[in-house]
Amino acid sequence: MALWFILAMMTACAVFAVLWPLGRRHAAATAGHDVRVYRDQLDEVGRDRAAGRIGDAEAEAARVEVSRRLLAAAESGAPAPAASSLHLRRAVALAALIVLPIVSGGLYLALGSPFLPGQPLAARVGSQDMPPIAQLAAQVEQHLERNPQDGRGWEVLAPVYMQLGRFDDAARAWRNAVAYNGSTAQREANLGEALTAAANGVVTAEAKSAFERALALDANDARPRYFLGLAAEQDGRKDEAAAIWRKLLASAPADAAWAELVRDSLARVSGTPAAKAPGPTAQDVATADALSPQERQQMIAGMVEGLATRLKNDGNDLEGWLRLVRAYTVLGERDKARAAVSDARRALQADAEKIHRLDELVKNLGLEG
Repeated sequence: MALWFILAMMTACAVFAVLWPLGRRHAAATAGHDVRVYRDQLDEVGRDRAAGRIGDAEAEAARVEVSRRLLAAAESGAPAPAASSLHLRRAVALAALIVLPIVSGGLYLALGSPFLPGQPLAARVGSQDMPPIAQLAAQVEQHLERNPQDGRGWEVLAPVYMQLGRFDDAARAWRNAVAYNGSTAQREANLGEALTAAANGVVTAEAKSAFERALALDANDARPRYFLGLAAEQDGRKDEAAAIWRKLLASAPADAAWAELVRDSLARVSGTPAAKAPGPTAQDVATADALSPQERQQMIAGMVEGLATRLKNDGNDLEGWLRLVRAYTVLGERDKARAAVSDARRALQADAEKIHRLDELVKNLGLEG
């Protein structure tokens, strides 16, 4: 209760200090004092002239200067406000002094949690309600508050921020990791990825610079190569993006987990759907580039139909269904894409997680309805 009283008094004092000038009567006391001083100076100039202490020229110059100041002081004195205006200002000040604290206090009681006890960070770190990864982040943050130049701590904290979706904080942590631990291909690529995530998937100029530094340190690192291709696509240079991704696929290991993402990205910019599960080899890409547009379209259609036939015999391949739906969409055959979705749902109906991923693709491609 004492705390509430103190807070109320502090609020009242703050409001009173701000509104006090509204209730004051504006007197021209200062201006009146100056006028009297300058009049005395005029009289004194006259006495000095009469006594012969100053000449006519000096007396006239002094009289002119003092008269100028006297006029300025007289003009600066504003008349006192009307009584009605003064009463109105005082009423506004009094109303604000009473109404503002009552309204703000009422809103806090209605929308806030005034009776919730304070919980410092140390208590929250040990709380069972706090996810373990968030507890880890809080512990490392406490450590870094005391040791802000601990590069290892920033490197531990940055991936945790990424998992928590705190991408701006992750980018800041990777910057510090680079600053205190030195620049490596992995740290620069991690910084670029965090910056891209913070920009909702847009490879910003800062992110692109980070990926370029990573590639300069390790020319075989797949991650900066992929994101530099993405930057080219976002800049409207789709041919350059396709060339980057084709080279990346040509050098990809057979079991590369990221190859599927690159194939999908290449399909997006080149119009060639990634329908084959293993992905195109360098020879496949070269062969496709050598074909005429009509021949290439026929080859693509044959690949898509081959995938559709395989999925009729093996309906449990979720990735295959996803590729088939995307391929039909890229080819502009949306009816076939919707039919493939229906077939996939029947084949995968026993697996809720697979159905969920399928529904996400349908939503992203705008195939609902």
